Amino acid sequence: MNNSPAFGQADLTNCERELIHLAGSIQPHGALLVVDPSSMRIVQASANAADLLGAHAASPLGLEVGRLGAAFARELRGAVDTLAPEETRPLRLQVEGAARAQFEGILHRHPEQGLIVELEPLELRPGAPETVDFDTPRLVGAVTEAIGRFGAAPNQGVLLDAVVQIFRDLTGYDRVMAYKFDPDGHGRIVAEARHPRLDSLLGHHYPASDIPQRARELYLRTRVRVLVDVHYEPVPILPRLQPSGSELDMSLCHLRSMSPLHIQYLRNMGVTATLVVSLVREGQLWGLIACHHYSPRNLRYPVRAACELLAEGISTRLAALENYAHTQVDILVRRLEQRLVEATSTDGDWRLALFRNARTLLQPVEATGAALYYDGEILTGGEVPSTPELRALVDWFDPRTEDSLFQCNSVARENPALSSLTPVASGVLAVRLSDQRPDYLVWFRKEQLQTVTWAGDPSKPVVQDDPLTLSPRRSFAAWSEIVRGTAQPWTKKERMFARAIGAALVDIVAQVHAVRLLIAEHQIEQVRGAISSSREPVLVAGVAGTPCFANPSFCALVGRDAASIARCVQDGFGCVAQIFADPEAAAARLDRLRARFEPWRGESLVLRPDGSRVPVSVRAEMVPGRNGRLLGFILILIDRTDKRRAAAALLQLEQSLSRAAISPAVGPQAAATDPLVGALLANASMAAMDISDAAADSSVTPMIEELEDSIRRANALYARIRALGPPAGDA
Repeated sequence: MNNSPAFGQADLTNCERELIHLAGSIQPHGALLVVDPSSMRIVQASANAADLLGAHAASPLGLEVGRLGAAFARELRGAVDTLAPEETRPLRLQVEGAARAQFEGILHRHPEQGLIVELEPLELRPGAPETVDFDTPRLVGAVTEAIGRFGAAPNQGVLLDAVVQIFRDLTGYDRVMAYKFDPDGHGRIVAEARHPRLDSLLGHHYPASDIPQRARELYLRTRVRVLVDVHYEPVPILPRLQPSGSELDMSLCHLRSMSPLHIQYLRNMGVTATLVVSLVREGQLWGLIACHHYSPRNLRYPVRAACELLAEGISTRLAALENYAHTQVDILVRRLEQRLVEATSTDGDWRLALFRNARTLLQPVEATGAALYYDGEILTGGEVPSTPELRALVDWFDPRTEDSLFQCNSVARENPALSSLTPVASGVLAVRLSDQRPDYLVWFRKEQLQTVTWAGDPSKPVVQDDPLTLSPRRSFAAWSEIVRGTAQPWTKKERMFARAIGAALVDIVAQVHAVRLLIAEHQIEQVRGAISSSREPVLVAGVAGTPCFANPSFCALVGRDAASIARCVQDGFGCVAQIFADPEAAAARLDRLRARFEPWRGESLVLRPDGSRVPVSVRAEMVPGRNGRLLGFILILIDRTDKRRAAAALLQLEQSLSRAAISPAVGPQAAATDPLVGALLANASMAAMDISDAAADSSVTPMIEELEDSIRRANALYARIRALGPPAGDA
């Protein structure tokens, strides 16, 4: 907090950071006490406490609270265990020994600084400010009637007109204004009820700097603030510091002094007394009910409570009206979504359907043009910038998009390099359609010259160096400026519509992609089934190694399950090479495959986890996709074990045929001319050629071995015939 000026030490350059909650003083129409909850003794008190409360000492400091009366002590002791931090409790009690014995006020407990008591006398001293008071039935009746009027308001304008009149009737202030904040924090008076002698401030704008951020935070914590007399003399808190050495946190104190800058601000407006009531929506400061009076004025605590209750009713009605706007937006979006779905089913492209009738897209947000950026393409409707300008625009606002929405009512002011867009696209409202790509639906508004009426020249807050002399803005005469290069600001309802349309389009795109996914999944299952049932060992993997699919034949060949193969593939090409007996050579081939797209064709050995080696033929290649991007790679291994066995068996057969040609049954000379031997050899040779031309699967080797056995048996039988038959010529 070194950069934060202490209360009363701020100037116009640093008032945003002034520690206004550490005021150290109060307004003089009441008294403040700080009580230690453990000892129930007063550790701090406003300088007027002894006089106002009639304390039995020159100073109430150190006084036990029982000295101020049993009722007072009972209230405070009960609050020690039951009052939650940030909770305030109203008081109405008698203080013993005080000249004006009846008091009302507020009690709250700071978690570290004790019980803080604020009291105001019910009996007014001569010359006291005018104080607004009602008996309970009348006050309850007025609030009940007011809440009824709020509930009957059909729109925000009617509601706020009723609000300012009701507050003026209830409190009697000379001027009551409804003050609404825009997204930049600037305020505008949107409703007003005033005494006829006063000039109207309706429609005037006030810069965000008029209400510093710290003040806005306090408006959220304390919803009703009363300044009784702008000319008051602050009453100090004694001692200034707590026993712990810290300043007293007065965030929840109704009597807290106001910043001297704010006091001077009001004096320059000619205002003597104020009432400010916060309007809060969804935890944020929506606006204020600001009441001004031109003589001192106070409110009893019940009236202040009634004002806060009315503020709750106003916020509730604002929420209801905004929810009604939500409902209207939902209806518009559902109609548009239905048209898009129907058009997509007939035309097949939701993008073309979106712009077929551009009016249905432009009218709900009062736009003059729209553009769709989707998957690198641009479609437009209405009046829009050129295609290069559109691309430059999305490049600019894409990094500035927050929570999927971007809005701007002056592109030229935000980015002078795009000032050429002003005639047709001064205002931009964009909703993001994708988290992966810069896909947007964008609406445009033309430049619209507008006159802004400021309550004083916002560019000239001071004309001398002394802020207490010339204040935040000395003159509050209406000062107008023509604003160029801007479009009408986007309203909350229009932003709601943009978000809703964006969500609907995302849903439609998701539906289209879901249908495509179902088709693709069906096709994938068919292809996966075909690969799974294939006897060829196949491994398929993405370019980064995943997703991975190894069919059962591949798993069986390499002796690993699908999960371990997937883990291997995820770790890269080097790990894939580990399934081979020579992993370094395999890794080199796979690296050439990846780096130079050089296919791998050849023979190798697979090393199984059990140490056995399997001869294989290898086919590996990268698979390109669209736009030159790689989809992944395919690895096919062919088990050559049976082929090698078949080759060995065929060699053995050839040797057997050679031996059979020299038949022991007829002798070396007769074998060449023996017709039977010749027939047997010819038959065997033909069979051998047919077998050798067949595929080298597991059935080939047994066929060759069977043929060899057949030749051997035939040779033996022929020998037997020759041995047992009669000699030649004996027949």
